[in-house]
Amino acid sequence: MLDLNTIQNTARRIPDAQAVIKGSSAYPQLRGTMRLHQMEGGVLVTALVHGLPQGEDSCPVNIFGFHIHEGKACTGTDQEPFANADGHFNPGNCPHPAHAGDMPPLFGNRGSAYLSFFTDRFTVSQVIGHTVIVHLHRDDFTTQPSGDSGPMIACGIIERTGWQQWQQPRWGCVMPNC
Repeated sequence: MLDLNTIQNTARRIPDAQAVIKGSSAYPQLRGTMRLHQMEGGVLVTALVHGLPQGEDSCPVNIFGFHIHEGKACTGTDQEPFANADGHFNPGNCPHPAHAGDMPPLFGNRGSAYLSFFTDRFTVSQVIGHTVIVHLHRDDFTTQPSGDSGPMIACGIIERTGWQQWQQPRWGCVMPNC
């Protein structure tokens, strides 16, 4: 049974995988980390992102789509810097928002966001090598095929972690310079 103590103990472990998230050239200040812990019955996903764009008006939305994508590279063109991240991770060929890679959005707070959730949509092993994307706009959870989240503004590649490659864990650090 999942309980708060189990989640807290799992979050203290070295993650089974992580992605170091970096912004595009238009968002060079955007940085973060997503960590994945395989648990009985699902995956604990935790993300911390800094440097998100902040709305200028009196009621800014500051909500950003956050998805695991099919692609295995954070490359693209000048117009679409992460085009090779491809579409949402969707091995079951489900409609949006039932893609395995559809995740809760990031809620920006003065340019930072923290997110933690438990999911059974994928295992850590299934997403190793795939990309995680931060989109400029919120996911509407309706529009096909991907929720109308707008441009991809940051990307990271999900990589397996291990004792040999893990140094002092610090959110948003870029390995091996933690």
